[in-house]
Amino acid sequence: MEIISPNNARVKEWAQLLEKKHRTRQHKYIVEGIHLVQEALRSNAAVESIAYDLDKGIPAELNGLDQADQPVEWIPVSAAVIAKCTDTKTPQSVFAIVRKEERSAFATLLEQPDALVMVLDGVQDPGNVGTIIRSADAAGAAGVILGHGCADLYNPKTIRSTMGSLFHLPVIEGSLEELLPQAQGKGARLISTSLDASLSCYAVDLRVSTWLVIGNEGQGISDATARMVNESVFIPMQGQAESLNAAMASTVLLFEAMRQRGFNQ
Repeated sequence: MEIISPNNARVKEWAQLLEKKHRTRQHKYIVEGIHLVQEALRSNAAVESIAYDLDKGIPAELNGLDQADQPVEWIPVSAAVIAKCTDTKTPQSVFAIVRKEERSAFATLLEQPDALVMVLDGVQDPGNVGTIIRSADAAGAAGVILGHGCADLYNPKTIRSTMGSLFHLPVIEGSLEELLPQAQGKGARLISTSLDASLSCYAVDLRVSTWLVIGNEGQGISDATARMVNESVFIPMQGQAESLNAAMASTVLLFEAMRQRGFNQ
C-alpha cells in the first residue's frame, strides 16, 4: 500500500532514524539513494523495507535484487515522505530501512594471519570515518575498528561517505582498551602516525599482521591507546603542509600496505 502523507505513523518512525538515539532504540538505520540501496541488497544486508518515489517507480538498477532468504517490503511513497526521511538537500528517489546486525567478526579478525586492520580512535567527523572505511575496502583490509568517541557508523553522512563499503567488510564498534590487547596477544602490531616519529611509513614492514591506528582530527590518539602502540611512523611530505587529515593519512598507510603486500596491477 502506498504512503502519501509525511504525517503517517510509519513515516514518523522512519524519520526518527535520522537521530542516533532512535537508531539505537529501533536497532535500524536508513540507507539513502540508488547506489547504496543496491549495495545493501547485493551484500545481503538485513534490508527490511525499501521506499521508492511512487511517481518514478522502482529504479531500474534495483530490479531483480530481491533477497530470497529475507523478503523485502517495497513501498511506494510520495516525494514529501522521501524528503522527511532523508537528510540530503536534494534526496534521491529511494531509501531503505536496514536492521542492525550483531557483528561477531572480531574473533575472525584475530585468527586471520597477517591481517591488515584499520583502527579509529576518536575520529569524530562522519565524512572521515566513512572515507576511511571506503579506503580500507579498496586496499583489501580485513576490517575496521571504531573505538569509543568516533562518529556513529550509522549516521547518514557516514554511510554516504562509505559509498557502500560499509557492506563489504567487517566494521566493529567497541572499546579499544579491550580489543587492542587481544589483537596484540595474537601477534598483531599496532602502528600509529606521529609528527615526532623518526621512522617513515615507507620503512616499516606492513606485510605482517598490522593494525593501523588513526586518532582524533585535532588531538591524535588517546594516551591509553598510545601506551599500547608498538611503533609510530611519519608520512614524508615534500611540500609545506604540516599534516594530512585523518582520512588522507589512513589512505596513504593503507595503500602503502597494499603495495608492500604485492599488489602491483
